[in-house]
Amino acid sequence: MLLSLRRGQSTPFFIAERNYEMRRNEIKKLVFSAMFLALAFVMPFLTGQIPQVGSMLCPMHIPVLLCGFFCGAPWGLAVGFIAPILRSFTLGMPPMFPTAFCMAFELATYGFVAGWLHNKLPKKKMNVYVSLLSAMVIGRLAWGITMFCCMGFSASKFGLSTFFSGAVLNSVPGIILQVVLVPVVVITLEKMVNKTE
Repeated sequence: MLLSLRRGQSTPFFIAERNYEMRRNEIKKLVFSAMFLALAFVMPFLTGQIPQVGSMLCPMHIPVLLCGFFCGAPWGLAVGFIAPILRSFTLGMPPMFPTAFCMAFELATYGFVAGWLHNKLPKKKMNVYVSLLSAMVIGRLAWGITMFCCMGFSASKFGLSTFFSGAVLNSVPGIILQVVLVPVVVITLEKMVNKTE
């Protein structure tokens, strides 16, 4: 009788504590997502807002990918979609249509796929690269499909050669930067977090 009473008394406290932890985690994700959105807004200034340099280095992609890894798929998707639209609306760069519009779908895919795979796959170093590379490939495909739609489904305006040039050839420095930098940041910060827990 006494044991069951104690159990009954402890249950509400356990539920309250679990709810508190869930709310705390969501607030953390919100704060970090806002930080990554701010970084995505600011980092293109490092390229001097020159479109040719920006398309090569892809500075907005890195904060979105990190948001997916650290905050999860929904937050990565939201930050990825909002960042180019917000930047275009407030600063006029990149141009809203079709550049920012198509980037929104590309970056949303980046953030979602990176976050979803990172959550589903075992926590191994190799899987960080698997999540990253998968997000980059699927994100580029999302950009290509959106651009093709925006060009009126016209292969003469946006064909395979144009897609390959825009998605790969012109972005080689940015691709290398993402592959080198993002896994190092993710693995290092996750090690630090695990040590403090």
